Amino acid sequence: MKKLGLLLLGAMLCLCVSVASDAQLDLQGDTMIPEKEGILQLEKGNFKRALKEHKQLLVHFYTPLTSEGHRVAAAFEAAAAELQGSEVKLAVIDVTKEKELVKKLHVSGQPSIKLYLSGDVTNPALCPVPQSSASILTWLQRRAGTSADLIADLTQLEASDDLIVVGFFKELNHEYIQVFYAAAIDLPDIRFAVTQDDEVISKYTVTQDVVLLLKKSQLIQTYTMRPDTPKEELVVFIAVYQMDPVTEYNGQTASQILGSPVLNHALLFVNKSSEDFREIFSAFHNAAEAFRLKILFVLVNVDEHRNGRLMEYFRVRHFDAPHIRLVNLTDQITYQMLSETLDVESIKQFCQSYLEGKAKPKLMSEPIPERWDQKPVKELVGMTLEKVAFNPNKTVFVLFYLAYSEMSRAVFPLWEELAEVVKDWEDVVIAQIDASANDINMSMQGSYPSLCLFPALYAERVVVYTGKRNIKNLVRFMDKEMKKAKRDRVKVNCAAVFRSMKSEIFSVENEIFTPCYSRRMKTG
Repeated sequence: MKKLGLLLLGAMLCLCVSVASDAQLDLQGDTMIPEKEGILQLEKGNFKRALKEHKQLLVHFYTPLTSEGHRVAAAFEAAAAELQGSEVKLAVIDVTKEKELVKKLHVSGQPSIKLYLSGDVTNPALCPVPQSSASILTWLQRRAGTSADLIADLTQLEASDDLIVVGFFKELNHEYIQVFYAAAIDLPDIRFAVTQDDEVISKYTVTQDVVLLLKKSQLIQTYTMRPDTPKEELVVFIAVYQMDPVTEYNGQTASQILGSPVLNHALLFVNKSSEDFREIFSAFHNAAEAFRLKILFVLVNVDEHRNGRLMEYFRVRHFDAPHIRLVNLTDQITYQMLSETLDVESIKQFCQSYLEGKAKPKLMSEPIPERWDQKPVKELVGMTLEKVAFNPNKTVFVLFYLAYSEMSRAVFPLWEELAEVVKDWEDVVIAQIDASANDINMSMQGSYPSLCLFPALYAERVVVYTGKRNIKNLVRFMDKEMKKAKRDRVKVNCAAVFRSMKSEIFSVENEIFTPCYSRRMKTG
C-alpha cells in the first residue's frame, strides 16, 4: 500500500511538472515572436501563433537587398508606427529564408502583402503594392468603411495636382456605387470622391452615373457606368488614365509600370539628347493615344546608365536607338518594330499588327538556312555566329545588317564583290547576319550596317572597320589585320611552347628530386 502511494505521488509530481512546463512554454510563446520597429518578424515556427494572437495580421512577404523590397519595407515601417495600439498588427516574412512557408501560403511574386483575418489562413485579402505608408492606411480604412465615406465637397478637392476620381450618381444606394467603392479599395494611392452636386453636370457637361477623372479642375476622361460594369474594367480604366500617355522608365515609375493592369508594353529605346528626339517622341506620344487601354507606352533613355539592366534584358545596345519593342508581361515574348522611320503611322501599324497577332516575334536565332555555307557570302544566324566568327583558324569578315534598312541593303553588292575577290585566299570567310532577326550576344560598337573582322587567333578579338566602303580599302584592311594576327599568333605559340617546356622541366625535376627528398626525410 505504501508502495502504491509512492507511485501515485510520483505520478502527480510528474503531472505538475508537465503542466508547469506547458505553462512555461505558453508564457515563452507570448514573448518569443521577435519584433523590430513594431513589426513582427515571422517564420515557420511562429506564424500560426501570430495568426491566433492577432485578429488582423498584415504580412509583408519581401525579398531583402532589392530596391522594390526596400521601398515597400520603408512604407511598412511608417505604417506600423501609425497603427500602434490598433487591431491591425504588421509582420514580415523573408521569402529567401522561409521558402517552405511561402510555398505553403501560395505567395507568388514579391513584394506581396496579405491581410489575414481572424486566423483564417486560406482566404487572405491581397493588399496592392503601396507607394507610401499612406497607401497602406488608406487601404485598411476603405476596407473597414463604406461608400458613404467617399461623399465629399468637390470644391475642396478640385484644385489638387493629384488625380481625383469622382463618381456622380443619381442614387447613393445603387449597385454602381458599390462597384465604384470596390475599385477605390483596389487603388488606395488615388483619391476617390462621390458627389450628387448638380453643379457638376453644368460644369463638366456630363450625365449622371458617370465617373470623372479630374486633375487641377480639368476633366481628363469620363467613364459611363453600365449595369454590367465589372470592378476590374473600372480599375483598368482609372489606372491607365492615372498615368501619362507615355511614361518614362526610372526608379520612381518602375513599380507603377510593372504593376499596370495593361500587360502589353511598347518600349521606345531612345537617346533623349539626340537631335531627332522631339520628333520621335511626338510620334510615339500620338500613337500612344490611340492604344491607351490596350498598350502601355514606355520611354527608355539609353543615355541613362541606370537603365543598363533593362537594356541588357532586351538585348538592346546604345547604338540600336531609336528602337521600339513590344512585349507582353505574361509570356515575355518580344516583338521588334522593323522600320527605319519612326513616324505615327508606322508605329500605329506595328501596334495594330501585334494586337491582331500578325507581328512576328523577335527570336534568339533564325533557323539555319539550307546550304548556308555553300554561297560566296555565308548567311549566318544567331546559332552559328560565334562558332563561325571565333574559329581560331579562320579570318572571318562579317556584315551585320538590318533587313529593313536601305542603307544596309546598299552594302550587299559590295559584299558580294569582296567575296569574289578573296575567294582564293586561304582560310578566309566572308559572311553576313541579319541583326534585326537574330540576337547578337557580343560586345559591339557603331550603328548598322557594321563591318566586323574576326582575326584568326586563339582569342575573341573583333576589329570594326570604319574606313571607306570600297573594294580597294576593304582588301587593304583585311591584309593588314591578317598579317598582324599572324604575328600575334606566333607570339602566342612561342609563349605556349615556353610554358610547355617549363612544365616538362619542372616535371623531370620532381621525378629526380622528390624521391631523394622523401628518402632524406625518412632517414634524416
